[in-house]
Amino acid sequence: MCFGVTEPDNGVDTSRLKTFAKKDGKRYLVNGRKVWISNAKNADRILLLTRTSPRNPERPFDGMTLFLTQLKGKKGVEINAIDKIMRNAVDSNEVVFEDFEVFEHEIVGEEGKGFRCLIDGLNPERIAVAYTAIGLGRGALNLAVQYAKDRIVFDRPIGKNQAVAHPLADSWIRLEAADLMTQKAARLFDEGKPCGPEANAAKFLGSEAGFEAADRAMQFHGGFSMSTEYHVSRFWMETRLLKIAPISQQMVLNFISDKVLGLPKSY
Repeated sequence: MCFGVTEPDNGVDTSRLKTFAKKDGKRYLVNGRKVWISNAKNADRILLLTRTSPRNPERPFDGMTLFLTQLKGKKGVEINAIDKIMRNAVDSNEVVFEDFEVFEHEIVGEEGKGFRCLIDGLNPERIAVAYTAIGLGRGALNLAVQYAKDRIVFDRPIGKNQAVAHPLADSWIRLEAADLMTQKAARLFDEGKPCGPEANAAKFLGSEAGFEAADRAMQFHGGFSMSTEYHVSRFWMETRLLKIAPISQQMVLNFISDKVLGLPKSY
């Protein structure tokens, strides 16, 4: 399956999505466009977030409806792959709907309250992304450590220099700290307890530590970091994405500022 939320124009402001499902008897006709939809080329079904009533500025997240419907083989949908520089293990796509049929019995939850169902999946997604970033960071760190032991410059391994050794040690510490926060968030989620701040903090720390470890691995590989033979560039590209998606570092800080610290909302 695939997950159809992101649109070209609304960015992180999901309340402004434009894909609209107009009711026609017991069916709805969907028109609109989604982008960066992972696995749409292969998916049998799509979990699709639409508007079923216009946006109300007083209650901007009302009026959205979530459908779980067949995708493959249906009329009214066009799927176009997006060429990208990373994450090529899975396709990313633009998905265009034109009078695409969905039905009442395919609604997830209640009509007009789809966003409430959507947010139930956001915390575990952040936890999963945090562990993805931590794993990538550890992979890059392992490559950098081995290279620092093997690479001889000025008759000594480069890992003997503190300018190399200390950043690698720092990355190990930061990855371990991110791991602990992610474990805390995962435990709270498994216990059915609120975990929004912890899940967001885990995603923030994991993607920061993961990318920094990969970036340092690139630096210490020198010119060889550009060679696909060494794989280190793959870790760098994959971890860079996770500072942007599924939520940016800046939006995590907005969430913590508002929901945890009680500061005035900035947007």
